[in-house]
Amino acid sequence: MSTQNLTIDLGLIAMKNIPRTRNPFRFNSPILLLSASLIFTACQANEEIRGEESAVLTHAPAVPASIERDYPTKVIVELETTERVGRLADGVEYTFWTFGGEVPGKFIRVREGDLVEFHLNNRPDSKMPHNIDLHAVTGPGGGAASSFTAPGKGTIFSFTALNPGLFIYHCATAPVGMHIANGMYGLILVEPKEGFPPVDREYYVMQSEFYTGGAYGEGGLQPFDMGKALLETPDYVVFNGSVGSLTGDNAIVANVGETVRLFVGNAGPNLVSSFHVIGEIFDIVYVEGGTVANQKNVQSTVIPAGGSAIVEFRVDVPGTFLLVDHSIFRAFNKGALGMLTVHGEQQPEIYSGLQEEQVYLPEGGGIQEIQGEEMPVPVLSGAEKIEEGGRLYSQNCAACHQPEGQGIAGAFPPLAGSDYLLADSQRAIGIVVNGLSGPIVVNGETYNGVMPGVLLSDSDIANILTFVLNSFGNEDGEIFAEDVARVRAQRH
Repeated sequence: MSTQNLTIDLGLIAMKNIPRTRNPFRFNSPILLLSASLIFTACQANEEIRGEESAVLTHAPAVPASIERDYPTKVIVELETTERVGRLADGVEYTFWTFGGEVPGKFIRVREGDLVEFHLNNRPDSKMPHNIDLHAVTGPGGGAASSFTAPGKGTIFSFTALNPGLFIYHCATAPVGMHIANGMYGLILVEPKEGFPPVDREYYVMQSEFYTGGAYGEGGLQPFDMGKALLETPDYVVFNGSVGSLTGDNAIVANVGETVRLFVGNAGPNLVSSFHVIGEIFDIVYVEGGTVANQKNVQSTVIPAGGSAIVEFRVDVPGTFLLVDHSIFRAFNKGALGMLTVHGEQQPEIYSGLQEEQVYLPEGGGIQEIQGEEMPVPVLSGAEKIEEGGRLYSQNCAACHQPEGQGIAGAFPPLAGSDYLLADSQRAIGIVVNGLSGPIVVNGETYNGVMPGVLLSDSDIANILTFVLNSFGNEDGEIFAEDVARVRAQRH
């Protein structure tokens, strides 16, 4: 029976069963509703697959171009699993298991109704078998049952992209949590037949966690820690696979007046994300990666582990906007922080910028302490102390005193060429150990603020100060752990 005949026959049946007192054009009859449903399904079934193409896949934060065709096709997706050592944070390496050589895996974009032929290849030098579970697949294991791939092998399976939306994919080989925790995840977008409204920029952002043998920032090649994973206490919570992957030169960009769409995933494997862009409000949110724009004017959106969201917003003013998980210690202490840099003319009618500056101490002028712990430390050469001190500086000091030691005028004194610092190394040690509050004069400028004492180990403080004394154009100098210990002893 043709779609046209089906429409007529079902319509006649429906009309015969409608009471005469009712309006025949209102969809208040179960038979009419069934008729409409069957007609829609028949039309879907008649949409034929036309042609064939290879999917364009992109590494984060890039997204493949939107799909222009108005018909389904056969799409061939080829993805390779690799295991490689890469950067997790400055001075910290990790053995990542990946889809496509990077974390997160490549972004896949297909159209609703497409027939996807999926090729999964596992490099011969891999140590583990892998597979793939795509949440966009209707079938056992989301494809995992058909894609178990040993090292040096390849598998092929096919599926029809029945449901539009933004979906996670991940490895589901046992132990599943370990494969995900090591970096095996990405996003697949099944674009609805009618497409999404056009925007100026689209980006791919994926949050995830890493559970390492050493604490956050501990250098060297770090192993996976199953104990921490079971306790759900990650050392790192990051965007796009590593600390700083979306900051500085790696920041995503836009121009004033443009509309930005973020495809945001949360691979977990454990934590729920509270995704937020500081200084922006989401005009539209497609909650949980669905295709209905069901929320407007949203400040933060919750993204479950193994879930996603699509957010859109217009950027109205220039500046740097921070992408964060608003479970805020994850952002500023574990790495879940990115940047959107917006270029263009100032818009004072929307945002004035700084109009007045005052000293404000909401927590009082008391010295705070940042907890640390003493660990056995190997003896380092002078060059090694500077290198280690630089890593520690970036984690503990650069936010205030800035990466190049230039400080922030009126707030944090410079360390580069600082007459106050260079005049007395013992005083410098005392400030780091004990903190400092009250006015000081640095290079002729008065600073009146609060610096908390930093309870790092004696050797860590010595390394940081040695780095500062040999960086930013400062003269040579070296601080030893014994020097820090003597100053610390004078405190008691």
